[in-house]
Amino acid sequence: MRIIVTIPAYNEEKTLGEVIKKIHEVMKSNRYNYTILVVDDGSRDNTAKAAKREGAVVYSHPKNYGLAEAFKTELKKALELKADVIVHIDADEQYRPEEIPKLVREIKNGYDLVLGSRFKGKIESMPLIKRLGNKAFSEVVSGIVSMDISDAQTGFRAFTKEVAEKINIISDHTYTQEQIIKAIRQKFRIKEVPIYFGKRDGKSRLISNPFSYAVRAGINITRIYRDYQPLKFFGMVGFWIFFIGFILGWYLIYVQIFAEGVNRHLGLMMLDILILSIGLQIIIFGFIADMLKK
Repeated sequence: MRIIVTIPAYNEEKTLGEVIKKIHEVMKSNRYNYTILVVDDGSRDNTAKAAKREGAVVYSHPKNYGLAEAFKTELKKALELKADVIVHIDADEQYRPEEIPKLVREIKNGYDLVLGSRFKGKIESMPLIKRLGNKAFSEVVSGIVSMDISDAQTGFRAFTKEVAEKINIISDHTYTQEQIIKAIRQKFRIKEVPIYFGKRDGKSRLISNPFSYAVRAGINITRIYRDYQPLKFFGMVGFWIFFIGFILGWYLIYVQIFAEGVNRHLGLMMLDILILSIGLQIIIFGFIADMLKK
């Protein structure tokens, strides 16, 4: 069984070398057939040099494309390296390479996608805004797939080459959740294992601005509902628009019966018809999108 350990890295020269060393120690002590692949996502420091110095295969993006594109590149390059199993881990030492065998063991037990759950294990440190965001994502994903997922955002996971080949990642923002949702819908076997999540040294680039992180998290949660539960998403939007038109319609009826008549409110009546039509069309679009999804 050939294992490719993939690491996305952006300006991580300070920690990447130590992470790779620990991975080598773990993989050799367990006698795994492995290669370490680092996807350098347009780093401006010596990330690529640090990775090559420790014996990793390095593929560098010409500029910073973001985590989703780095993940897509990881999958492509890992398959080119003839991976049977892909282990994805971060470069900042928050996940422990010593726990890689826990994930690989479950792959050997027949699971296709194994998630390292921080919330089932021990979290040394996690900012409140990030903790709430992770919980919210997990609740949304759990509701969509009708399966309890405690940590849909985890960056520590192992999966088979079949998962990498058959699940087409298209999102630019929510690839961690997309892989889980599509894996469950394609009837792959999934399991979570408890892991340790350490404190990050230095400032997190992900939540350097808590307000910006909260806005992005909210947008991404909306995207998940839009893409994977279109009937619920468009149905709710259409319902509230239609409801506003419904209330306005009752107001016009009241004016007609008890006040000066509706003739003086022709503009408002036309607006109400427009609102009702838009709401109804959005609801219908939700049904159509739901049928196309299936």
